[in-house]
Amino acid sequence: MPSPETAANAIPIGNASSSATVLLQARRLGFAIDGRTLWHDLDLTLRAGERLAVAGASGSGKTLLLRTLAGLEPVQTGELIFHERPLSNWSMPAYRARVVYVPQRPALPEGQVEAALRMPFQFRVHRHQRFPSNRARELLAMLGRDEKFLQQRTERLSGGEAQIVAMLRALLIGPDVLLLDEPTASLDARAVGAIETLVESWLRAQPQRACVWTSHDRQQLQRISDRVLSLGVVA
Repeated sequence: MPSPETAANAIPIGNASSSATVLLQARRLGFAIDGRTLWHDLDLTLRAGERLAVAGASGSGKTLLLRTLAGLEPVQTGELIFHERPLSNWSMPAYRARVVYVPQRPALPEGQVEAALRMPFQFRVHRHQRFPSNRARELLAMLGRDEKFLQQRTERLSGGEAQIVAMLRALLIGPDVLLLDEPTASLDARAVGAIETLVESWLRAQPQRACVWTSHDRQQLQRISDRVLSLGVVA
């Protein structure tokens, strides 16, 4: 079993289709913080249709890996390649529109939920997209919520409700890759199942999509992944 400090030995479990399109690659990634190496020489290949879980003990760098893949943390060593183009050849707004990170504790703007969902569509990178209001309501219904939820104030939402808003916002943007960082940690079992079903539906809707998911719930990792990348000892 690899130590939390040595991600070069990360263990993939399961089988990925070698014929599917490669969406995202990480080559020899390394990350150190406060003089401590979290992982080094990390190679990762994410193919279309794939559901990759990232597992590891607390402190092994799961969140930092997802943030690095999302372009939210600098690549300290190694390189990222998206659709056969190095990260340096992408503008960050264009890249982050197609590789979307959903944090465990999302920061939402104050105001109504619908305004928070609409906000990304005001950015220049999404200027060719209209806010899909009907789709937003369909997704809400799949999560057992009605239209009244759209009028709630974000500052009054529970942690689980904020996670639902962050997930909806990411799905409505329509990225190629979802990076899901403990996205159901604050939800009850029923809502967890609904989110898992929603992500699966999103994957099946377009063949050129994939997701990476972290969770401390080992049973969830088994349900939602095709293979597991281990960054450390899983408790």
